[in-house]
Amino acid sequence: MSTDDAPDRTGTTPAKKTTSRTTAAAKKAAAAAKTAAKKAAPAKKATAAKTTAAKTTAAKKAAPAKATATKAAPAKRAAKKTGEPTATTPPASPAIGVGAQVSGDDLQAIVEGWSHDPYAVLGTHPVGDGSWVVRTLRPDAVSVAVVDQDGSRYEASQLHGGGIYEATLPQQPGDYRIQVTYGDGSGGTNTYTVDDPYRWMPTVGELDQYLIGEGRHERLWEVLGAHVRRYDTPGGPVEGVSFAVWAPNARGVKVTGDFDYWQARAYPMRSLGSSGVWEIFIPGVQVGSRYRYHILGKDGSWREKSDPLAFQTEVPPANASVVTESHYEWTDDEWLAERARGGWHERPMSVYEVHAGSWRQGLGYRELADELIEYVVSAGFTHIEFMPLAEHPFGGSWGYQVTSYYAPTSRYGSPDDLRYLIDRAHQAGIGVIVDWVPAHFPKDAWALGRFDGTALYEHADPRRGEQLDWGTFVFDFGRTEVRNFLVANALYWCKEFHVDGLRVDAVASMLYLDYSRSEWLPNIHGGRENLEAVAFLQEMNATVYREVPGVVTIAEESTAWPGVTRPTHLGGLGFGFKWNMGWMHDSLAYMEKQPVHRSYHHGQLTFSMIYAYSENYVLPISHDEVVYGKGSLLRKMPGDRWQQLANLRAYLGYMWAHPGKQLLFMGAEFGQDAEWAESRSLDWWHLDDPAHRGILQLVTDLNTRYRELEALWSLDVEPSGFQWIDANDSSNNVLSFLRYGRAGEGLEPGAEGEARGQALACVANFAGAPHSGYRIGLPRGGRWREVLNTDAEGYGGSGVGNWGGVEAVEEPWHGQPFSAVVEAPPLGTVWFLHEG
Repeated sequence: MSTDDAPDRTGTTPAKKTTSRTTAAAKKAAAAAKTAAKKAAPAKKATAAKTTAAKTTAAKKAAPAKATATKAAPAKRAAKKTGEPTATTPPASPAIGVGAQVSGDDLQAIVEGWSHDPYAVLGTHPVGDGSWVVRTLRPDAVSVAVVDQDGSRYEASQLHGGGIYEATLPQQPGDYRIQVTYGDGSGGTNTYTVDDPYRWMPTVGELDQYLIGEGRHERLWEVLGAHVRRYDTPGGPVEGVSFAVWAPNARGVKVTGDFDYWQARAYPMRSLGSSGVWEIFIPGVQVGSRYRYHILGKDGSWREKSDPLAFQTEVPPANASVVTESHYEWTDDEWLAERARGGWHERPMSVYEVHAGSWRQGLGYRELADELIEYVVSAGFTHIEFMPLAEHPFGGSWGYQVTSYYAPTSRYGSPDDLRYLIDRAHQAGIGVIVDWVPAHFPKDAWALGRFDGTALYEHADPRRGEQLDWGTFVFDFGRTEVRNFLVANALYWCKEFHVDGLRVDAVASMLYLDYSRSEWLPNIHGGRENLEAVAFLQEMNATVYREVPGVVTIAEESTAWPGVTRPTHLGGLGFGFKWNMGWMHDSLAYMEKQPVHRSYHHGQLTFSMIYAYSENYVLPISHDEVVYGKGSLLRKMPGDRWQQLANLRAYLGYMWAHPGKQLLFMGAEFGQDAEWAESRSLDWWHLDDPAHRGILQLVTDLNTRYRELEALWSLDVEPSGFQWIDANDSSNNVLSFLRYGRAGEGLEPGAEGEARGQALACVANFAGAPHSGYRIGLPRGGRWREVLNTDAEGYGGSGVGNWGGVEAVEEPWHGQPFSAVVEAPPLGTVWFLHEG
């Protein structure tokens, strides 16, 4: 059913439009019209002047100090505060130029969709003799009449065969409606009374337009896109949807959808001047309606485009945007308050990376809220990191080629279903990180590329605007509106979905102009650094950390770019953490070698400590390491099956003890044998095998000990939290080191004079044989309890251990005042905690 055919509901829009004509005659006629309207209308039914003043006053009261909107907030936000629909002054007639005539070209421009201001012709307009005309666009109508607020009816005559009708009224119209009759296809007719989109003022205020032009609208999603709006009017409540889209170079924009049978004839939009925004409010459009924009580009070609700020989409491969409205009531206040403490560098973070579609295929957001959250809690992780959840057309991209940045993928449910999943995670004490892809976007004809017939979101020069390896466009980071689109999107996920972190994908491809390119365009200084991308990343990070306390940003950055996690006011990019890709590559390369050869590559494990404190690191064993022929984490390990499992257990024990936060891709926690594929579920049948259940039990125990032992996280980013015992025992394939917690009162000073707290020793033996009677130096005497042994029989190991702990005696060793003799199990890692 089209909007024309739909019964009137309730919508959210300002009152009627105004114009800019300022001739003396116009002013005189407008003043007379205002006086007449004051006499005819009840006190609360304001004229255009009152309406405009009320709107301006409301905007001044509502506008916060920072970059926010002047318009009424979307109905869902207002309802949360008041519990009542948003109401504004009822619509009033605009002060349009008196006696304004319309030409055939004006009518043709509206019908064909290339008018910049259809409101200059349609809607209500005064005529020089004191009467008024109402013009409306009703394609395929049999007849049209205007019904004024007092019930009087005025027949309309057709001005153009494309569906433009005009009725003359003896006075300024009040809260009028359109009575339109259509043929029913069988010789009869149906008559409907509907509201007129072209009697409403813009839903995008002047301050909004200014902020958009400046690239500083930090709540952009509250202005652009499709918003359900509700208004009280003398004729009753009006509900509908406002549509607003940025297309500065377009010659014309129309919105079409279920509400006009996808005809793209009834709703040409108006351009709001230099802001580049096109806007319309359509009464009667309902939640769930699908829609698209038809855009006449600068090149003269029409394009069908999905909404860049769509909040919901059809399930791929369909790609229309969908009108949605959130009614979700969050229950995670306690989590958000705790999160706002921040300081994640000094708090435990053990992250479980998940691809929502293949963890267990067939589960939606709400099912994942039950099954995934329970599993993550039982395994002891502190956070879930989802691979991209923003809508993407091709499942094989894993979400990294995004077409709708503001819409969670509909594959697994509605936006409110995702809110439910995140809320449930928070109630269970689990943080949620999402992967975010601001580096590039796909070239699908219906998406962002060449949006208004020009290179709008992408850089116009292909040497900067295309990523040839991936077949995608690259955002124009130097354009203020594009930066605004992306920065606001980062805030959108944090504020609207309460996500606790953004892992920014492919940062290296953004930072370097010559990244994977044979031809590239230097920056203004002749260098290879993308200065505009640097400025964007700094702005994004500074804005997110300022606006959403406790949220973290994480960079996937694979080069030696300095200061990735340095604060922006010190010249850094401003990320909270950076993936330690060097550690990941080096450590896996070491583990893939047979134990007999590892002594020649010992430096691959020790090198990470040379730069461990140059950034704030996350140690990632991510999805990228278990695809494209690289083999699963288990399959990377050499030897027979027992040795592979033992190597994996030893590696995980070493990883959890190494400085930095941990990230483990799904499946690795139970030693999945096969590579990951997004087209099928994880191989959960492995858990029928005690050996694989042992890996899962080890990861669970690692997470439990990790959270309990502050030595493993409280000084993660400070050199005082780490000390080698012996980094050079390559002949035995052994690494041994100490981790320290933050000191409390009354604790003894460390070797460099600083006070140190809890102490934990880690001994990792990557040789295929045990080392019995292996002496290590220790900083403190007394009992060192064995708190973890990856070779324990319960994990599937051989059971070589230390009978619960060792005693450190006053015998200097490895530069330490005490030492102890330990049993180092084959392909095993052991942790000892000082019990002082």
